[in-house]
Amino acid sequence: MAKRPIQAPATNTLLQLKVTLEGSRPSIWRSLLVPADIKLSNLHAVLQTSMGWEQCHLHCFRHGGLTYEPKTGGKPGIFSFLERSRDEAKVSLVELVNAQDEYLVYEYDFRDCWQHEILVEKVMPIGDGGARRARCLAGERACPPEDCGGLPGFDHLLEVMANRKHPEYRDMLDWLGERFNPKAFDAARVDKELLEIRL
Repeated sequence: MAKRPIQAPATNTLLQLKVTLEGSRPSIWRSLLVPADIKLSNLHAVLQTSMGWEQCHLHCFRHGGLTYEPKTGGKPGIFSFLERSRDEAKVSLVELVNAQDEYLVYEYDFRDCWQHEILVEKVMPIGDGGARRARCLAGERACPPEDCGGLPGFDHLLEVMANRKHPEYRDMLDWLGERFNPKAFDAARVDKELLEIRL
């Protein structure tokens, strides 16, 4: 199968993305609008903000048999021993996906293994005077708390927090620091937070 030629970064194009936390039931997802030529390193910041993660663990992108990861200060990334590892700061999203229904994978926290499918839903022009920024259009449900133990740990957390009489309820509440509402998501608030990210 012939390799698809890499597209030049499109400075006047937007990609509408649906980001879904794989394995989440009910589905935890976000609809985002980003410039097609956004660097993967900046997309990481957009994903952290939109999902609700706290940027306290390692991450990478995966597409077409390659891994894209941060390489800072001249130091190699965690996957640098692989010949098929690339610096995410040097790659634009449009170089990997640039048509409807194409996708890549974003993994956050290699212990809990939060994998996200990033699917291109639409490709559209920015238009005259369009702002170069990331937008959050919609979404559903809160992302799991950091360090909760992956999907099995998250399912257990939800079970415990749904029952005040559960023997682990008080300890879990103390660990969380506050009650956790799995249905909570405010797209307008996230959209404002995304204004802080310089692309």
